[in-house]
Amino acid sequence: MKEAFYITTTLPYVNDVPHIGFALELVYADIIARHRRLLGDDVFFSTGTDEHGTKIWDRAQEENKDPQAYVDEYASKFDALKKSLNLSYDNFIRTTSPSHKEAAQEFWKRCHERGDIYKKTYKGLYCVGDELFVTERDLVDGKCPNHPNQELVVIEEENYFFRFSKYGDDLLRLYEAHPGFVIPDFRFNEIKTFVERGLEDFSVSRLKKRVPWGIPVPGDEDHVMYVWFDALINYISTLGWPKDEEKFAKFWPVVQFAGKDQIRQQAAMWQAMLLSAGLTPSKQIVIHGFITSGGQKMSKSIGNVIDPSVLIEKYGTDAVRYYLARHVHPFEDSDVTPEKFHESYNAHLANGLGNLVARTMKMAEAHIGKVDLESKDEGRLSEFIDQYEFNKSADYIWEQISKLDQKIQESKPFELVKKDEGKAKEIISELVVSLHSIGVMLKPFMPETAEKIIKATKENKMPDSLFPRLEQ
Repeated sequence: MKEAFYITTTLPYVNDVPHIGFALELVYADIIARHRRLLGDDVFFSTGTDEHGTKIWDRAQEENKDPQAYVDEYASKFDALKKSLNLSYDNFIRTTSPSHKEAAQEFWKRCHERGDIYKKTYKGLYCVGDELFVTERDLVDGKCPNHPNQELVVIEEENYFFRFSKYGDDLLRLYEAHPGFVIPDFRFNEIKTFVERGLEDFSVSRLKKRVPWGIPVPGDEDHVMYVWFDALINYISTLGWPKDEEKFAKFWPVVQFAGKDQIRQQAAMWQAMLLSAGLTPSKQIVIHGFITSGGQKMSKSIGNVIDPSVLIEKYGTDAVRYYLARHVHPFEDSDVTPEKFHESYNAHLANGLGNLVARTMKMAEAHIGKVDLESKDEGRLSEFIDQYEFNKSADYIWEQISKLDQKIQESKPFELVKKDEGKAKEIISELVVSLHSIGVMLKPFMPETAEKIIKATKENKMPDSLFPRLEQ
């Protein structure tokens, strides 16, 4: 039965160019979206950009630019990933759009009417990197664990606060009722522990005179919404909420991808906000790890930041999608270097899949006509994808590629055709059918390559080299 399915990434902060870590999240979500479409589901896939807050205002001032012009420039760089990574998202939501601003203000009003937003003077430690207040128990060696190289700032001002503390029991009941609400389990346990320790209300506004770049608080021109409160609402504003009731009812709730540094915001803060506004919580939160490089967190100062556009330019889109799916663990941190990428490209794409397609279709074009093609129902592959185990999914496909290579080596149809043409043709036909199935399995992961393989097997013609061998 056809199912409406909604999936989203987090929104990257547009104070820098896209990096490989966000490309990973986009590719993961795209694999799921393509997979569900192949199953016949009605899919809505959303991503976009987070464009308000202190860091944006400061960067725009540093570059002597109007903040809107600044975010327009950087948002276009993120939207360009749709083409470069061959993404299939349906909407690119920007938090500076008029429709999002309207949704954020309506959401604020609902929480306020519920009695969950109030004003008080607060003094606390503030992490500029996360744009979050932190407590002493959050710190590691006196620093924010996500930004250990940044000094915390002591801020005292009058803000509006959200009654997060009110929703601890509700969140625990939500978690208990939905055992797979957060994936993987160890992240789910992490957020349960956080909630069980007790919740503190969090700030949802900033004084406009200090941070003028934000959505105005309804009824109070002296305050703008805190960037996290505003940004999280994108998950419903992208569906046209609150105006498009039909679309919202059709696709909500959502499966959300997010990095491990956002589990608190996505799995606790956002869920409490939804409950306050009288809306159904998300369907599921999938938390992935970080990409490190050379054993260190990527940093401009270290010089180990990997730009996905550079890899795409040299190796192609599908090579990048392949590497992220197969060689980056879906839930743990993974180390990626240009050297590892290059080695994998030549070993598994140029010498592996590319060589297999060339050998098989060269024999087919020379010795047989078109064959009847059919794709087997690869239940194990779907099972891995449904569990977000992209590496196991890709491993399974490469097992089939290896088996096909082994079959060629053992049966040697290129030699057998001289002795027993009928048997050789039978083997070659079987190889083409199996190669076609591999092409179908690759559709969510490497869509362009998949179509080339499927086209070649249907036309019984050897394609141009899929993955030329490259020097470092």
